[in-house]
Amino acid sequence: MRGNRANQVQRKRNREATDWLLRNRDPAQPVEEKAHFADWLNDPENCRTYRIAEALMGDARSAIQSDPALRNIRTEPRSRAKPVLSAMLLLACAAASFLALDGPMRLRADAMSNADEMPVLALEDGSIVQMNASSAIAVDFDEKRRTIRLLRGQAFFQVASAPSRPFTVEAGDTRVTALGTAFDVRYGALDTGVTVTEHTVLLESGGASSPSMRVSEGEQATYDRASGKTQIQSVDGVVALAWQRGQLAVENAPLSYVIEEIGRHFSGRIILAGRGLANRRVSGTITVSDTTAALSFVRQALGVKMTRVGPLIVIR
Repeated sequence: MRGNRANQVQRKRNREATDWLLRNRDPAQPVEEKAHFADWLNDPENCRTYRIAEALMGDARSAIQSDPALRNIRTEPRSRAKPVLSAMLLLACAAASFLALDGPMRLRADAMSNADEMPVLALEDGSIVQMNASSAIAVDFDEKRRTIRLLRGQAFFQVASAPSRPFTVEAGDTRVTALGTAFDVRYGALDTGVTVTEHTVLLESGGASSPSMRVSEGEQATYDRASGKTQIQSVDGVVALAWQRGQLAVENAPLSYVIEEIGRHFSGRIILAGRGLANRRVSGTITVSDTTAALSFVRQALGVKMTRVGPLIVIR
């Protein structure tokens, strides 16, 4: 148990270090935020973790020393500007690689799923989590509470009973506290959806000032982050959880939502090009885990054209 607690503390440091690393790249960072960072950095362990995160982000010297092809390069610059520019370029490339390889998320997350997997995880309290493809979670358990942060994607939770330790899932500014045993949370690009399949959850969306609401078994709540409004509707749990079978069942859903779900199972990127295309409507059951079949369904249903260039697919 002590080892688990130490791991959780370190993972928390990793998340904080990543957060500060990204904040500190903002040239307009407020003075008071810089002061908070200085206080946080006074802790030796925080400082060590931050330096590691800095190195991962793209320390040019570390990149050169770790890559034989770079280490063996010999140059004779004609001016002092060239080595400086070379170092800056290398630093930029390393930073871009860090971001492209999901470096910030890997530092923050305790579990991540790839585009071709939907893993089922057993937590230390006996709860079960199934993650959708391309999803990530961070776990923060202690003696008084159990918190899961859904950093991206979607996950289904079967919660082990422990009344003295509330079980909460956070997705952006949405908090879902289990009052029962089973529910699903989807952290989408524009909204957050919560589907309850057993008992009830307490939903808080939009920050502390927003009223909380109960979502019961057989209901789905959707919080629109742009409008700040939450809608609750009845839903068939089997249909709502079709993603566990690699499917998406939709009725008059916007194409942007459908493409987002297909994209979870695609290792590249799918782009919608053209006015109004995102709001075109789609109905049917789509096998999103099969990208080729899913896009073929969309092409036939809407008459759109698709162009693929390497890992990029453009729909127009």
